[in-house]
Amino acid sequence: MFQDHLGLNPTQAKWSYETTTREGRKPKLSLDGRIQLADIPSLRQRRTVSKWLIEAANYLEIATEVATVLKGAVFEIRQGYKSKDSKRQNADIANAATAYSQGYLPVVVVLSEQIDNDIAERYENEKWLILRGHLSGSPFQSTYAFSRRIVGYDLAKFFQQNSVTLKSAIEDVLKTLLRAYD
Repeated sequence: MFQDHLGLNPTQAKWSYETTTREGRKPKLSLDGRIQLADIPSLRQRRTVSKWLIEAANYLEIATEVATVLKGAVFEIRQGYKSKDSKRQNADIANAATAYSQGYLPVVVVLSEQIDNDIAERYENEKWLILRGHLSGSPFQSTYAFSRRIVGYDLAKFFQQNSVTLKSAIEDVLKTLLRAYD
């Protein structure tokens, strides 16, 4: 979506970084997507994303001094988020700290409305922007409003138009997985 509608190439749409463990290993960690303002070729789209970025930072009550130097956003995309797995949450919070240290706003994109309130509160306290699977609303709260109004792609319409195909593909995968356990 970022590539097709914002003109980013595959490298520009990815974000990863290396970290060093106590044992000296250097795992490469990544999130699912990135929008860097400087990479958006269309001036109009760059301005739209830039305005959204500043307003999203304001929505999160991020200091103006930090908000004005953000160079983009990085995205973790989830179907839903019900797990209270503290290891996963701690990793996400570490990702957010690294994102901010590199000049990016961390964003969780939830495709459904399934996110536990305690988890959402913890992430919001760590200054993650959480986009939930509401079909309408602001581009600081709704995955689909963000997609439509900021990226310029109607993701909700895509899911609606392709629901039969997607459902069939998911059922095929589930049948295959269940047969593996027979």
